[in-house]
Amino acid sequence: MFRTRLISGIVLVVLALIFITSGGYVLWAASLALSLIGLMELYRVFGLHKTVLGFGGYGLVIAYYLLTLLSVHGVFSVNWLLFLILVLMFCLFLMVCRYPKYHSTQVMQVMFGVFYVGVMFSFLYQTRELSRGMYTVWLIFLSSWGCDTCAYCVGKLIGKHKMSPVLSPKKSVEGAVGGVLGTMLLTYVYAACFAAQMGISQTEVWILTFISAAGDLTASAIKRNYDVKDYGKLIPGHGGMLDRFDSVLFTAPAIYFLAYYFV
Repeated sequence: MFRTRLISGIVLVVLALIFITSGGYVLWAASLALSLIGLMELYRVFGLHKTVLGFGGYGLVIAYYLLTLLSVHGVFSVNWLLFLILVLMFCLFLMVCRYPKYHSTQVMQVMFGVFYVGVMFSFLYQTRELSRGMYTVWLIFLSSWGCDTCAYCVGKLIGKHKMSPVLSPKKSVEGAVGGVLGTMLLTYVYAACFAAQMGISQTEVWILTFISAAGDLTASAIKRNYDVKDYGKLIPGHGGMLDRFDSVLFTAPAIYFLAYYFV
């Protein structure tokens, strides 16, 4: 298992290097594809992946990414509050059209998926497109994958005390501490090398390690609610897209807004 996980991890890092370095339309297309895959995994857990509501959710994510692309390139400024309202109206419209097949709870699940997966993951692309995004975007992976990797290794070596036995049985207190400390070390080295290029303080970077841990536990909570071990089998040794990118979903928006408002 460890060997499979390691090989898959190396492949993911290589792909990330290619897509992030390329940026632009390449990263936009890759982010959209991963968002749709992640959304399908989540809707599968909800039992909505092959329903009208589910396909409506896929369409909303595609529409959101198109609007994001136009906004990033300055074609026009998107009123995101209006977009949120239109998403809700569209989901309610689908429910009414197929009444009484769908319940209001399922409408909320569709909306949750659109924003939890589609909107939050899109900040990976949006961070890369900032003026200093070429350097800032790597903080997303350092504070998410770095935390995951360090926590996994430390937990395997010395983990004894369960951090959350019900929510995430395999995670230990020692692993969580190792993940935070390991990520702090990684981000410190990276920030020391590229401080001028990023224009972000070390204190702001360290805050993100705790955010990534919260993202990982959120994805675990959803799986426990629906008695699911993994979201999928897309990545050998890791599970589905959401199993590997759960921390990124939380970290990407945090990095983006830190960089957008303070850089």
